[in-house]
Parts: sequence; C-alpha cells; structure tokens
Amino acid sequence: MSVSKQEMVDGLANELKPILQKPDWADFVKTGVSKQRPPADENWWFARGASILLKTNRLGPIGVSKLRTKYGSRKNRGVRPGKFFRGSGNIIRKLLQQLEQVGLLKQETKGKHKGRVLTPKAYSLIAQTHKKLDKARPKVDKPSIAPKHEFKPVQEKPEPKLDAKPEVKPKSEVKPEVKAESKVEAKQEVKQPDTKKQPNTKQPDAKKADTKVEDQNVKV
Repeated sequence: MSVSKQEMVDGLANELKPILQKPDWADFVKTGVSKQRPPADENWWFARGASILLKTNRLGPIGVSKLRTKYGSRKNRGVRPGKFFRGSGNIIRKLLQQLEQVGLLKQETKGKHKGRVLTPKAYSLIAQTHKKLDKARPKVDKPSIAPKHEFKPVQEKPEPKLDAKPEVKPKSEVKPEVKAESKVEAKQEVKQPDTKKQPNTKQPDAKKADTKVEDQNVKV
C-alpha cells in the first residue's frame, strides 16, 4: 500500500467533516478511563470516525465491545503496576450511529458474528480517498539502470623487442672470490699481534723504597 494508515485516517477525516456532527461535549471529554486529559486535536471526533471505518473494513462485522478493546490503553496508576482499561463506549456508540445514519455502515450477521459492516458507499469513499492521496504524493523518479556493457574481445598486444643485454657474470663465479678475500683478511688480522708494549706505569711501593734507604745508611 503506497499510502500509510495515518495519511488515510487524515484524508477520511477531512471527507467526514461535512457529514458527521461533532457534539458540544466532545471538547471536554476523555476518550477513556486510562487517559489523563482530553485529546489535544480539535478534529479528533472525525479522526476517530475515520479510524472506525478502516477497522470495520478490516475486522467487520464488529460491534461496540470489540472496538472498546481496540481503543483501550494502559493506565498509569502511580506506584501500583499499570493496568489495561478499555476505551469509552459512549463515543464509539455515537459515532457508529452517525455513520449508520449517513449510509456508510449497516448491521449484518455473518455466521456467529453480528455487528456493523461497510456499505458500498463507504467502500467507494475509501477508494476515492486513497486514489486522491496517491496522486497528491510527489512521484519519486526510479533510478535509471545502466545499460549492460557489451563484451569486447581483448586484443593481444605485440611484445616489445628487447635490445641485447650486456653480458653479466654468473653469480657462482663472483661469490667464491669475495668469500676467499674476506677469509684472507680475517686471518691476517688474527696473526698480527700488538707489537707496541705499554709502558709500565706501576710505581714501587713506599715500603720497599724505605728499606733501600735504611740499608744504604747502615753500610755507610
């Protein structure tokens, strides 16, 4: 479905404005026990009537009891756990009666189920609204599909002519010479000992010098 449910509800609500009659108390009443405040939207009465039409189209035949469950919600009870409460039955009943008087709903029995279903007039109204909304939406251009690439055979490129390369000595001839030279140099470094002797920087002990001086004195 190209049109969303919310857009359908808003579109049907605009169509139902001249048909339905909003009561005076609708501006001050809540839509259920679980609600804390009345609806903020001024046209909520017509929006609820449009929603009832769509639900009847999908779930009909349907009555007040089932619709109360559909429009119920969870009540915030403070510190106590929340509890589900059904929606207001008076609002739903009044809207069903108005829609039936206008000729959009009728009572019918299908097997064990008894309730209200849509009339051909209601089906036509829903279809026209959907068509109108679908036309009003901006059309999105579809992405263009790129054409398929044609297969072209790959042409073989001629191999370039290479000039004659200079002669290069094989690696086997070069390596042994380098290794032999390195071994000879290593042997020469090992064989050459240090010829320079370091001067003896040690000083004679002070005790030995004293004994020599005493011996000289004795001889004299």
